[in-house]
Amino acid sequence: MKVKSKLGLGGGCHWCTEAVFQEVTGVENVKQGYIKSVAPQDHRSEAIIIEFSDLKLLERIIDIHLQTHASTKQHSRRKEYRSAIYYFDEEMKSRVEVVMNTLSRKRNQKYITQLLPFVSFEKSWENIQNYYKTRPNAPFCKRYIEPKLTIVKRMS
Repeated sequence: MKVKSKLGLGGGCHWCTEAVFQEVTGVENVKQGYIKSVAPQDHRSEAIIIEFSDLKLLERIIDIHLQTHASTKQHSRRKEYRSAIYYFDEEMKSRVEVVMNTLSRKRNQKYITQLLPFVSFEKSWENIQNYYKTRPNAPFCKRYIEPKLTIVKRMS
């Protein structure tokens, strides 16, 4: 049995991030909610937790994350929508650092995405879980989520 790896991902609305990673082959579980890290990022920020078994997927997962939210720009709502990758152990932190550096050089981008330790998770309300899957025709989904899913398909 393979050991599952976990990452927290924050970048924008957790409805969008959830929908994106529910479509990524190899991601086995997606939980939508709010993550806290250490001070000064110890406030709740919209995010997801994903589980996957194959570490070979790590670069693809991080690349998709960086390409499907504003990972290179600050904006006025960064407190609620922190651009971050949350790690659960030092080994994963090291792996993510290598991937982030590789992708930064490969794409010639300076990412603002923070690499932060995971502290706690609070699940979002039940009525917004699986938002895209339960409301694919909602205006929000059409406007914000579907363009991100197009990026995921293009990266496949």
